[in-house]
Amino acid sequence: MPTYTGISSEAFRHPLDREAEEALRSLPGFELLASKFVEFIYERPQFVYHMGNSIQVGPRQYPTLYGIFRECVRDLDVYPEPTLFVSQNPVVNAYSLGKEHPYIVINTGLLDILNETEIRSVIAHELGHIKCEHTILIQMAIWAINFASTLGEMTMGLGNLIGSGLIFAFYEWRRKAELSADRASLLVMDDLNPVMYSMMKIAGGSHQFSHECHLDEFIKQSENYQELDDDNLNQLYKFLLYNGAQGMMLSHPFPVERLSYLREWAVSREYQQIRAGNYARAGAQGSVPVRSESSSDEAERLRRQIEELQQQIDRIKSK
Repeated sequence: MPTYTGISSEAFRHPLDREAEEALRSLPGFELLASKFVEFIYERPQFVYHMGNSIQVGPRQYPTLYGIFRECVRDLDVYPEPTLFVSQNPVVNAYSLGKEHPYIVINTGLLDILNETEIRSVIAHELGHIKCEHTILIQMAIWAINFASTLGEMTMGLGNLIGSGLIFAFYEWRRKAELSADRASLLVMDDLNPVMYSMMKIAGGSHQFSHECHLDEFIKQSENYQELDDDNLNQLYKFLLYNGAQGMMLSHPFPVERLSYLREWAVSREYQQIRAGNYARAGAQGSVPVRSESSSDEAERLRRQIEELQQQIDRIKSK
């Protein structure tokens, strides 16, 4: 596996991730939410919860996982080393949280359907979130989404966030952040196939029937999904499905869509340059040109999309 010593997250961060974060931070209410989050519910309670209710991975506790984890930390040059937990949960999922004490949680449901190579790709993906410093925004998003509507203005002044577009912006950013983490996974794996296999299994994998799942068919499914955009009505349905048409907004892009983005990047000059060692380095200017900020035009475009989204949702609710 390649090792990217000193790599900056800016070397591989997806431009849509940057644009969505800029749009999120520019919205009215974000600074208030950030201040209340730091004041009332920061990262430590969740860390304490997992320390008490999960298995902390180490040299003598899940040593195979620990070895994979340490190699990924080295290859992506993540410092300080996060903590890794395994949680007894049948839901096929893994996630990363924390800033001062970052950590990764892998559910047993995910471990039960992936092989070691695919687990490595997932760990690398989660380390990508930590490398990009997504984790504090992810925690803010989870907190805001779960509690803003119930706390109300009389408690912490957050009751109007649901109607402000801020929640929509959080979801939009979370989906785009996954694209950067997928790139980190590909960099560590240096092989597209295990990353795509993990996406396929997360989409609908079965331990009993895994031998009947074929990656080439899943790739065809991804291509067919993209072709749905030829019909404008399908584009509207996709938009609504992501943004609450079935009762909840989606925090991740569909696996077939993530696969499409990653396949495109895997054949890009940018990816090849990073593999060759020409990449932006932390604290120094790298040989890959990287925009430190998105253009104001892109941020304004995303703000308009958020406003249009809220109008669409309001119309649906009023029917």
